[in-house]
Amino acid sequence: MSQPSSPRGDQWTFLTNHARVLIALARDPEARGRDVADAIGITERAVQLIVADLEAAAYLTRERVGRRNRYTIDPTVALRHPSEADHPVGDLLATFLHREDTPVADSERTAS
Repeated sequence: MSQPSSPRGDQWTFLTNHARVLIALARDPEARGRDVADAIGITERAVQLIVADLEAAAYLTRERVGRRNRYTIDPTVALRHPSEADHPVGDLLATFLHREDTPVADSERTAS
């Protein structure tokens, strides 16, 4: 197997920070920006800017609950890149939020 041609070869990842923030908020809709930042390794300010982007693009809505925010994600909004626009963001979230311990519906059990 060949080595990466650039010194950055081991620094790239498949997901953007926007995707990581969205996944983190899908996992915990009441997470604080500081906690999201710590979990994904970016600054709290970067999380704030990303949340603003996601909110402006209608991927999520923010509701103030006491002193905290609660985020609701709209899984029907299409992904942004033209080659992925026929997929809703819910497909991406489902991939990362799948739980082995999620009960399988009876109709799915009988179809197997």
